Amino acid sequence: MLEHILEVSIDLSGNYRSFVNKYLPNADIVADRFHIMKLVNDELNRTRNQLKREANAAPDTPENKVVRQALKQSKYALLKPEDNLTEVQQNKLNEIRDASPKLAEMHGLKEQFRTIFETASKWSEALFELLDWMVDAETYFNGSVGTLCRWFGEVLNYFENGTTNGIVEGINNRLKLIKRLGFGFSNFDNFELRCLICWNIDMNLA
Repeated sequence: MLEHILEVSIDLSGNYRSFVNKYLPNADIVADRFHIMKLVNDELNRTRNQLKREANAAPDTPENKVVRQALKQSKYALLKPEDNLTEVQQNKLNEIRDASPKLAEMHGLKEQFRTIFETASKWSEALFELLDWMVDAETYFNGSVGTLCRWFGEVLNYFENGTTNGIVEGINNRLKLIKRLGFGFSNFDNFELRCLICWNIDMNLA
């Protein structure tokens, strides 16, 4: 049965990769694009937090006041796809760009990275775009580039069929929400029934 599985989408876990290689010999491993994007966003956010701490600890000069104000409540303006920003968030992003050339450069690289996954139609196209991005981004996203090097084949596999584990992540998030709304379930049967109702599954078939 397992030998009939041809593709598996996983997060960037070496344990998962080893498991698939061992038990699913015919499956291509696809690095989930949303976990890859999270990798870049997390590194951008760590830099934002570091610069924010440095600005707060620096002398109270007019220049530092500008940086502090720009970095205040700046997370979503930097991390959301720029196409989805509200007018207020776009104004905040422009403020950040003016105050911090480093964050401006990193945000531009983050958007370029996202665009590759949005627009590249085949792996051969993505190959060169990703390699170019990694060269440009190494100074700012050293950790992300290192991970991409270790998972480069699995990342490229995404551009074959566009497979992600988004559906599984959505199911997992819904299960967590059901548990929170129920303040936990001491009886597993009740939890199971609540889940079946949530997905409109006939309980007689479960």
